[in-house]
Amino acid sequence: MIKLYGYPRSRSTRVVWMLEELGTDYEFIKIELLEGAGQAEDYLKIHADGKVPAIDDDGFVLTESAAIVTYLGDKYPASKLVPEPKTQQRARYDEWCFFVLSELEQPLWTVGKHTFVFPEEKRVPGILEVAHWEFLKACKVLEKNLAGKEFALGDDFSAIDILIAHTLRWADAFGLPTGSRVLDAYRERMSARPSLDKVINREAEAG
Repeated sequence: MIKLYGYPRSRSTRVVWMLEELGTDYEFIKIELLEGAGQAEDYLKIHADGKVPAIDDDGFVLTESAAIVTYLGDKYPASKLVPEPKTQQRARYDEWCFFVLSELEQPLWTVGKHTFVFPEEKRVPGILEVAHWEFLKACKVLEKNLAGKEFALGDDFSAIDILIAHTLRWADAFGLPTGSRVLDAYRERMSARPSLDKVINREAEAG
């Protein structure tokens, strides 16, 4: 059984969502990040940076949410949640992954670090305005690519929808509007999936 090391409402939520979409058994191991458990010696052997998520699949340890989600899609190809390797659709999937991580999420994480993650003496309030601007800029690009589509890759839900929707939900939780009806509607469609209710319940059960 896959072991998932995570924390509620963090990047590990993406992996919980993927596992729930796959319908496969897994063990959720909560890492008490706020209590310093991420820096415990035993956990640092699993994740060298002490962050979440990380998975242990029968001795194979993998970190980074997008890498894990993609690995799981390849592990369970019948799900068709990740396109087959060496195809143009897979290249498009990879393109979306890199966009989410480098353009869409990056300014959100900047906001998070400079509002509640970093110690107060390390926060730079002036950077928030620029981060908000960067996020809206990325949203405009995303809107152009999602306009007229039900899902990011076309007619079917895929793992990239998890990455995009989770990031948009993160923005909503941070109080950052997308400025786009297209993106807001997309976020709500993805949030209505039954699997997400299971995600919320599974994280709540972790305490």
